[in-house]
Amino acid sequence: MLEVAYQYVVIVGILSFLGTIGSTIILRILGQNHLIGNLYVNVRGGIPRGIGLVPCILLSIFLTKNYNLVLTIGFFAFFDDIFGRYKPWFLPIELGQLFRGIGMIAVMVMGYETLGLSAILIALMIQPMNISDMQPGSTCSVVIIMSLISLLFMILMGFPNKINGIHIYQVLVVLVCCIAYAPLDYTGRIMMGEVGNHSFAIALGLIFYSVGGFVSTLFLFMATTILIAFIRKNTLKKFFKQQLKINNPVFGDFIMDVLTGGGLGDLLRRILLGEKQIQVKNPILMILGFRRLLYNPNARLNYNQINHY
Repeated sequence: MLEVAYQYVVIVGILSFLGTIGSTIILRILGQNHLIGNLYVNVRGGIPRGIGLVPCILLSIFLTKNYNLVLTIGFFAFFDDIFGRYKPWFLPIELGQLFRGIGMIAVMVMGYETLGLSAILIALMIQPMNISDMQPGSTCSVVIIMSLISLLFMILMGFPNKINGIHIYQVLVVLVCCIAYAPLDYTGRIMMGEVGNHSFAIALGLIFYSVGGFVSTLFLFMATTILIAFIRKNTLKKFFKQQLKINNPVFGDFIMDVLTGGGLGDLLRRILLGEKQIQVKNPILMILGFRRLLYNPNARLNYNQINHY
């Protein structure tokens, strides 16, 4: 049975590689003719976006446990890619944010029966993975590294006696699918988009759960967050100084940005803080990243005007 399963891993790799190239060519042609809107980004000569639809489809087909969660988040995430930052007059948030939020809630509800509280953590994996997808290849690096770490944990825990072989198969499907997709992403010629990073986020979360339930999901969730903060620390330094006007960011700020940055985090800050900017002066809280956690983009005064550190 396992021999047949592992044959599918090879098939996933081939389909991911060919599908990525094929969809890139098609979207590039459509984009150059102005036929696909937000799915073609006019930078570096034009970059197709949403190529992560290929891994999303493959993971939905070849994963054997809770594959419907990948398909569900992929469905809503692709609408996020299509509509992007478009904000209708009758909504307080961007349309993309709305679809993302609906998708996350759907994953929590659908996964709760079989995954329990881990379904919430798995859905929240979308946030750090979305932040990781801000520079070419970073999300691919995270998926590859965390898949290998998960595989190592499974082996150390006694494969095949204690860990069902199907769990090993699931890790290999995600790992090979990402490796086969990755070359064009690393070179900056394509963007996986929300459909890609969201799908890989849920797939990684399912792998984390298979390692050891809720405890392993929580541990590997935090390890992923720290890894993303480390990979993106240089670009985050520039972002903090140029955009947030926090001139002396620490690693805790980077971790907090990965956990709470982006549009949904800023929306919650706007709802909870209004136009108020809370000053953080406690050294311990500063080390833990509370300046980033409480940074309010809707505040009347930016952090540069109140920051005296």
